[in-house]
Amino acid sequence: MYGAKIIPIVAALQNSKTIHASAWDASLFDSQLTDRLGRPLRDLRVSVTDRCNLRCPYCMPRETFNERHPFLARTELLSFEEIERIARTFVRLGVQKIRLTGGEPLLRKGVEQLVERLARLQTREGKPVELALTTNGVSLSGKAQALRDAGLSRITVSLDGLSEQTFQAMSDSNVSVASVLAGIAAAQRAGFESVKVNMVVKRHTNEHEILPMSAHFRHSGVILRFIEYMDVGNANGWRMQDVVTASEILERVASLHAIEALPSRYDGEVAARWRYSDGSGEIGVIASVTQAFCDGCTRMRLSTDGKLYNCLFASEASADLRRVLRQGAGDEELAEVIGSSWMRRDDQYSQLRHQSPVGNQKIEMSYIGG
Repeated sequence: MYGAKIIPIVAALQNSKTIHASAWDASLFDSQLTDRLGRPLRDLRVSVTDRCNLRCPYCMPRETFNERHPFLARTELLSFEEIERIARTFVRLGVQKIRLTGGEPLLRKGVEQLVERLARLQTREGKPVELALTTNGVSLSGKAQALRDAGLSRITVSLDGLSEQTFQAMSDSNVSVASVLAGIAAAQRAGFESVKVNMVVKRHTNEHEILPMSAHFRHSGVILRFIEYMDVGNANGWRMQDVVTASEILERVASLHAIEALPSRYDGEVAARWRYSDGSGEIGVIASVTQAFCDGCTRMRLSTDGKLYNCLFASEASADLRRVLRQGAGDEELAEVIGSSWMRRDDQYSQLRHQSPVGNQKIEMSYIGG
């Protein structure tokens, strides 16, 4: 068995945590890989760049991410070939969905080429991998068709307000909201299977935009999702009093438009789904703070420089896949590192947040993707 020979590599790369060969078996390529809480590995999120052309205070506040911030050098980034190889291994281990994130993924030169590579991957069942991308939409109007032609199936655009004043305050930029709306329109014309818009809601900052956003995207075919302001990373100055809860958001929407709950489409879906009773569209609410869904989390995250993170709120990596690859590891060795990391996973930060506040230094979201 190859397990024995990978132990020195794993021991060196996993923060000195010992992994026994018996913890991994090649037969798991054909069975369901689960973590310590019984959660299956189904989703991979890949951050393709740690850079962004906006400075949203809840993600990349300008006082931290400025000209003095040590962004990664090009040589530190995973190449497209390395991302493809890692993704192929994840799919072999049971992953069915891959989402490209950042930073702002459209800043990564030639990202369409990466999409084309990943779109060729097939699940164990022989179906195309579900391939999605999250973007701030600033550059989307000029790239939407190329991304769709390359094989991207779903796209999500971050937009935190419709008025120029609110949008520029939430993005800490001089970018016009019109450029993002143009990107959304271009994505719809390109024919993606799904176009969604994510709105992070922060109290006393953009909560007044909930109803205008709801009205704007009704009848449009775009699914608007409201996200509770989360304590990701360490730089955004998060406070619980700044959170507009999911129940408050739904009450506001329902005050103007009758809504009805919809069932989840699959296990582990993060957004609670609702539809307008008159059939004019669908909305979602992601309540990571007040209604934690850790027990259904099936996601692993790959940072821009190839480190694995088991949780959005993680404080350290569970493995360094870039080092594994560049030291010449074979596919089975790569699979063992990934599989061992997942099988040790017991993260449930959001569910434990209020029971015993965690004071650990968390990885910034712009580094591992939202």
